[in-house]
Amino acid sequence: MDMGTAFNSLNWFAVFCAALSSFMLGGVWYSPLMFGNAWMKVAGMTEESVKQGNPAKIYGGAFVLALIASINLALFLADPKTDLAFGIAAGAATGIGWVAPAFGVVYLFEQRPTLQWFINGAYWVVAFIIMGAILGGWR
Repeated sequence: MDMGTAFNSLNWFAVFCAALSSFMLGGVWYSPLMFGNAWMKVAGMTEESVKQGNPAKIYGGAFVLALIASINLALFLADPKTDLAFGIAAGAATGIGWVAPAFGVVYLFEQRPTLQWFINGAYWVVAFIIMGAILGGWR
């Protein structure tokens, strides 16, 4: 399937929902219920510094980037034979094989804490698994 055909055949509602899912997961993942406190500590953030950020830039930018990631994953899963299981496997491969290692390289050179890499890398592994499930299963 060529890129134009793949792009035109995307389930855009599923793409949007997959992007939204990573956004929703982030709300829980980085909350005090899960890794929020540990993440703030290893990232050198405080409640005050978090509040000083520009919410429109942060949340708007994060959603646009999640949408780009969702579109990209959807293009990889555009084959009509793709199903839920393959979507989950592709999401896991994306998170485990590309995203988390890429973060790891950057974090090694920036000498960031291993825990920070784990929190952020594992978030993206889970986010891509959920995205893959949505995109693979929602045909």
